Amino acid sequence: MADKLIIFDTTLRDGEQSPGASMTRDEKLRIARQLERLKVDVIEAGFAASSNGDFECVQAIARAVKDSTICSLSRANDRDIARAAEALKDANRARIHTFIATSALHMEKKLRMTPEQVLEQAKQSVRFARNLLQDIEFSPEDGYRSDPDFLCRVIEAVIAEGATTINVPDTVGYAIPELYGNFIKNLRERIPNSDKAVWSVHCHNDLGMAVANSLAGVKIGGARQVECTINGLGERAGNCSLEEVVMAVKTRRDYFGLEVGIDTQHIVAASRMVSQTTGFVVQPNKAVVGANAFAHASGIHQDGVLKARDTYEIMRAEDVGWSANKIVLGKLSGRNAFKQRLQELGVELESEGEINAAFTRFKELADRKSEIFDEDILALVNDESLSAEKEQFSFVSLAQRSETGERPHAEIVFTRGGKEVRSSAEGNGPVDASLKAIESQVQSGAEMVLYSVNAISGSTESQGEVTVRLQSAGRVVNGVGADPDIVVASAKAYLSALNKLQSKAERVAAQG
Repeated sequence: MADKLIIFDTTLRDGEQSPGASMTRDEKLRIARQLERLKVDVIEAGFAASSNGDFECVQAIARAVKDSTICSLSRANDRDIARAAEALKDANRARIHTFIATSALHMEKKLRMTPEQVLEQAKQSVRFARNLLQDIEFSPEDGYRSDPDFLCRVIEAVIAEGATTINVPDTVGYAIPELYGNFIKNLRERIPNSDKAVWSVHCHNDLGMAVANSLAGVKIGGARQVECTINGLGERAGNCSLEEVVMAVKTRRDYFGLEVGIDTQHIVAASRMVSQTTGFVVQPNKAVVGANAFAHASGIHQDGVLKARDTYEIMRAEDVGWSANKIVLGKLSGRNAFKQRLQELGVELESEGEINAAFTRFKELADRKSEIFDEDILALVNDESLSAEKEQFSFVSLAQRSETGERPHAEIVFTRGGKEVRSSAEGNGPVDASLKAIESQVQSGAEMVLYSVNAISGSTESQGEVTVRLQSAGRVVNGVGADPDIVVASAKAYLSALNKLQSKAERVAAQG
């Protein structure tokens, strides 16, 4: 039997730390269920002590997900650890992931603690956590840039206190594959009780080597857990990409000699769900999940694939979930068939009211486009107006006029606190006019730092998906809107972003 490689997904925690990528409770639950369907071993659901909202998200996921271990991050203090344990108490399998920085730079500049104080804090935190749960992961933050002698002392001590997983993070993406792999190998060889814990890698992508570093940590270093995110989502340049690590290990089993429990046929669905929920579009040439990942433009390549697909394809598109998967429903389809398709896509709307609202929107969409794709359904249920939480702003209607030689004009109706607001404005184009009409009434003063448009599926009949990123008073939020009319989608995205700016949710930045 080959060794098993544990897949630890941190999309809902570290991935959410991307500026603007914060998710609502319902969105996190939806993604967690998709990760469970993907058969992810460990789901890091959040950082329970950072806010009441994050606590509730971790708690809800712990109650809903039965097949994966649910994990909460916590700093190395009793309050954080107790809060994590409380959020996880209803989970079938639970893990506390506690961390403290161990590099000289972080200890001096950030923690303002001596190495001996950090060592004692690490020991005490793991001891306290182990009294609450059996499954405890410890991370020395900025571990790769830490002094190896000191790191050995810390890791040996926390294993003695009961840590069951040791994660060595490349927190700032500084590592090089061969050096990182040997770094972990040397730690394991020097620490007497290293065999008492599973070793894990958590690499950031600042130099574009997160996947390579993680795989080196596995192959050279002997790590048996990889911490990763869907689409490589994460702050700065992102994290190690789950889909790339999994398919590398599966495709090159001859080299790695490892098994992974991931059901790869759900990879593309998970990628689409995360992309549409966060508004972070997947680049076309992204490995495994990019739109061009299995496309062949060269005549020589096309000829080879037609004769024998393995001439240019090392894995099958259908093995990771690529297919012409259309929902065979139309305007005459029934509610039960629609509800069944939602379940197949991993979407579980909590109330009958939400299901009815989604079905009504589906019917409206079916009247406007002949083919409904899975991406259309995901975009539809991600609509802010279906959220159980009451939003400050919601879209009602839009009329716009644009012709060559004339300045575009837009008239919009939206609700603010349940009351209809009407506004009009001119702009450089219909989108600009529409957003200026909204802003003239709201007067948020927010700066738009990103506006992007993505076609959800092929053809000019496709829904357009718009992402708007706003920045105000140090906060960065993303709003996503979808509609066959790109101007309407833009207005929805802008209102969605304004809703998030109104939210009082606060998060404490933390990273293993």
